[in-house]
Amino acid sequence: MRVRDLLAPGAPRLRLLAAEEELDRQVGGVMTTDLQDPGRYLHGGELVLTGMLWRGRPEDSERFVRTIVAGGAVALAAGEAEVGPIPEDLVEACRRHRLPLLAVPDDIAFSTLTEFIGRQVSADRAADLAALVDRHRMLVSAAGGGGLDAVLDLLGGDLDLDCWVLAPTGRVVAGPADRLPAPDRDQLVRAHLAAQHQRRRPPHRARLASGSYSLLPASATPESGSPLADWVLVVAGDVTEWTTKRQQLAENLARLVAAERTRRDEGRRLRRRLADEMLTLLQGDADPAEISRTLYASSAMAARYDGPDPTALAAEGSWLVLSAEGTGLPEGAVRSVLEEALTDATDLALVSGTGTGAVVVLPAPESAVPAEALGELLAPLEAGLGSEGRITLGVSAPASEAGGLRGALEEARHARRIAAARVGRVCVAGPEELASHVLLLAAVPDEIRRAFRSRLLDKVIAYDLEHQADLVRTLEAFLRSDGSWTRCAAGLHVHVNTLRYRIGRIEELTGRDLSRLEDRVDFYLALELA
Repeated sequence: MRVRDLLAPGAPRLRLLAAEEELDRQVGGVMTTDLQDPGRYLHGGELVLTGMLWRGRPEDSERFVRTIVAGGAVALAAGEAEVGPIPEDLVEACRRHRLPLLAVPDDIAFSTLTEFIGRQVSADRAADLAALVDRHRMLVSAAGGGGLDAVLDLLGGDLDLDCWVLAPTGRVVAGPADRLPAPDRDQLVRAHLAAQHQRRRPPHRARLASGSYSLLPASATPESGSPLADWVLVVAGDVTEWTTKRQQLAENLARLVAAERTRRDEGRRLRRRLADEMLTLLQGDADPAEISRTLYASSAMAARYDGPDPTALAAEGSWLVLSAEGTGLPEGAVRSVLEEALTDATDLALVSGTGTGAVVVLPAPESAVPAEALGELLAPLEAGLGSEGRITLGVSAPASEAGGLRGALEEARHARRIAAARVGRVCVAGPEELASHVLLLAAVPDEIRRAFRSRLLDKVIAYDLEHQADLVRTLEAFLRSDGSWTRCAAGLHVHVNTLRYRIGRIEELTGRDLSRLEDRVDFYLALELA
């Protein structure tokens, strides 16, 4: 029942004294008290009945009202039998806190009011239960007939409740994508992943320029491997301010989303076995014909009656290989993350798990997949990786035939090592970088890299720390200027003679000659390693 029902015909004769604008609040029960601090006994949704024996002076009203509002009370009913008319300081306190205040005449017993509320709440709960059963039947019917989109359409039309299911990359799994812009989706999944990483109790709340949203996770399954791969249910509004019945509906919807995710993961098991078989073939000395047969099986498994000929896909198409590794993540997490991130191509992609890493074989698009695009796709995951977690990924060039996939795998692994040498939580490198010096640096053991860098730069860095001489920055600028004294001096905003003095100091400290190409290359590589 609502607070306004206590003022309707047939209800006990109560008078409203404050907060008329809050009469639509739901009353879930009654608490009778004259304690000065009853907050610890409130659970939320109660109408508080009081004889005002707690009031010794006007200041007590503010403290009492503040306490019960914090405890979740929806209204206050004060009896006039013991202390007479309601004092003005109590009326003012309720106005300030927007708490409906009702006066109970001295001829109406608290027991009469309690019985009336109990009957109304019981009747409402019985009606709500019948409605909930009907709604559950409709939800199950919608889920069976049209998936999550049908369920969300039903809720939007029936309850005017906007909901979306998002993948951790911000992709819309279900729901009206046109009503949730991409920048909002990005912010929402980042907020969800950060809250999950911090182990905050759901529902998580996010406030954007477009409004408030509640985020409920679809719980991780053994197949998903990590919250980084979980879906999230996004509900417009703050569910913590809803009625209990409406909150239960949101929680049940989150369970339905989790069940749909589990069903989808179970459907991927056969494809995962095929992906593991493909990785075994690529890592071994398999005949290209065996690899072709596996590609054909992959295409045939995903073929639709109105789709392309799977034989043509396997025989004529080119394929990419991706190599990924996760740091600070559980086994299987990266595999699931890539399955979600590449879901538009998952019907034809083979994603194999290798402990904390993954290898993906997927059809190459008309233009090669740019590393930057993959980096942007995975960028929202940074919020859930924490300070220790990382995902590094390398992309091969397209292989035009099955026999070229083994080389593409090696290429992708080299590219991943380049990505691993970079700073960042999500780093991606592509085939265009494999002809660079970066490939050579990535293949050099860490101890050799550190020794090379130290031998060339330690004395220069130490001199900078002692004299604030800015030699390292000068060296970087000089190399970027291709050894041009005038351009470098202009870029640093110093006189050419000052620049010559600094370069001379670097040469004295290191015993190198920056007019020689070999020494310039050495310094350039050392700075790259730094």
